[in-house]
Amino acid sequence: MELVASHWIYLIGILLIVLTMLFRKNVLVPAILMTFVVGFAFSGSIISGFQTIFMSSLVAASELFNIFLIIAIMTALLQSLDSVGASEQMVRPFSKVMTNATVSYIVLIAVTYGISLFFWPTPAVPLVGALLLPVAVRAGLPPLYAAGAIALAGQGMALSSDYMIQIAPMLSATAAGVSVSSVADRALVLSLITGVVAMILMYLFFRNERKQFTDKSKRSGARDFKIKHARTRTWKSTLFSTLTPVVFAAVILYMLYTALFTDLQYEGSSGAALIGGVSVILLVLISCFYRPKHVLDDVSNHLVDGFLFAFKAMGPVIPIAGFFFLGSGDFSSAILGIEQAPSFLFDIVRAGEHLIPSHPAFTAFGLLFVGMLTGLDGSGFSGLPLTGALAGALAPVSGIEPATLAAIGQMGAIWVGGGTLIAWSSLVAVAGVAKVNVQQLVRLCFIPVVVGLLISTLVALLLW
Repeated sequence: MELVASHWIYLIGILLIVLTMLFRKNVLVPAILMTFVVGFAFSGSIISGFQTIFMSSLVAASELFNIFLIIAIMTALLQSLDSVGASEQMVRPFSKVMTNATVSYIVLIAVTYGISLFFWPTPAVPLVGALLLPVAVRAGLPPLYAAGAIALAGQGMALSSDYMIQIAPMLSATAAGVSVSSVADRALVLSLITGVVAMILMYLFFRNERKQFTDKSKRSGARDFKIKHARTRTWKSTLFSTLTPVVFAAVILYMLYTALFTDLQYEGSSGAALIGGVSVILLVLISCFYRPKHVLDDVSNHLVDGFLFAFKAMGPVIPIAGFFFLGSGDFSSAILGIEQAPSFLFDIVRAGEHLIPSHPAFTAFGLLFVGMLTGLDGSGFSGLPLTGALAGALAPVSGIEPATLAAIGQMGAIWVGGGTLIAWSSLVAVAGVAKVNVQQLVRLCFIPVVVGLLISTLVALLLW
């Protein structure tokens, strides 16, 4: 498609938002203003420009509501567990292992990666957040770094390879014209390299700032995860401190069984739906045992508090996501109110693909950049057909195997858009569970992830 004025304005909007991020400022206002300008430039109507602001946020809210819901449910469940005194008993076994910040950091990474590799990060985040985050914070790991560990392991390392479910390698391989296994194997290696480098760098950042967190009373956000010790141990607290992890473990085992031995797949939203539904039933049961006469009010109050927290955490993200959804052909039609609307972001990428030199290094790093650019829509997966197609087209002239190029593009798209560098992606779920600011989390992850991606791409050039 030929680029028109609205395409160039959209590109200016992206650059403005990135520049605002680099200056560590909130990007909400630039996103709203540029959404209006793009809508006005495309339609030629100032009325349509105003409507574009509202419709982009509406579309973004509908797409992100599943994250709102899981945050609200898990927050409500945690409140109900605390009401019966089950929180302390539930996390006590983990505290025997997670004795310090370093061990807690490693345990969070290992558990998140293990769950996310089989079931995607969406159901992993609330599980890890509910069971392990309070212990990690008590052991001295700040909530921001705990959230970073979860994001790097789940939304980054596990999702970028998608080695078990293989939706991402399938999209990349199909577009590149190669076998799925060839892309999946390379993506697994590159994801591990990127993840290990990023996690080491983030840990070094923590070590440099560790003095700030030696005093428990000064730990940022620690009060949000404080577990009361004065509560008397009762049969109710014992029951639900045992039942809750047992139920979640049963859900994980069931999901694992279905993934390995049946045609059912509980990944992404379906996995989150299962976790969320089970959590609601636990919420009702706990409230029934805690105060049977007030169960109707208690469940309602817990859920209201959960939704208030979810909207407080995610509310500012919606208009920002709306701007980048406007750049995707999957959403631009609904936002602009026409049957066929341009895909602003992907049109720009396609128009500039000829600028990538044919030298192997330039091709590899250029495709990495294209993947990262497509990840700006907050999906991570929507750009894989494009990066895969570019991999197939550029492979003959660059001398690099198309499977390698497809895996590199997949790394860029998912590490950025899947939930480590984009505040309007599923990263907001991690921030919500950890009770930290999502844009602070993005800034924490930025350097480790970018360095990891650059090193993994260099390794790909040397290996393949």
